[in-house]
Amino acid sequence: MPFDFDLNRALSQLSLLLVAYALAIPVGWNRETRARSAGLRTFPLVAVGACAYMLVGLSFLASDDAYARVIYGLITGIGFVGGGAILKEKGSVRGTATAASIWNTGAVGMAVALQRIEIAVLLSALNFATLRFGRSLKERANEDDEPKDDD
Repeated sequence: MPFDFDLNRALSQLSLLLVAYALAIPVGWNRETRARSAGLRTFPLVAVGACAYMLVGLSFLASDDAYARVIYGLITGIGFVGGGAILKEKGSVRGTATAASIWNTGAVGMAVALQRIEIAVLLSALNFATLRFGRSLKERANEDDEPKDDD
């Protein structure tokens, strides 16, 4: 069995994997500091895994239809992983933001593999901003919904 190793191709793909990894760190950091079920290990691994699957697919698949099937499989699989972050306890549901972030981080990895770095950066930044500032906005919105005392 021949062993074909192209150092230039390996370094190019490594750089893409590292970009996917780096773009997932802020989201993982946010989830880790909030003591969520997924954090600094999960998010980079999801981004790198999605990126790697796309890179492998791009290296040997020959049609747009085949690429679409890889993307579809990744979307489904990452959604399943994210579903594991959702917990139902005593009538309340927790973990939906973490699950959505896992799904989004997979899209970051796919975008990097497709060399659409601008999309990956925007997805990562929007995800981080939503997690960072969304809670206080949500709390403020819920305060507005509370009945006011009209003394």
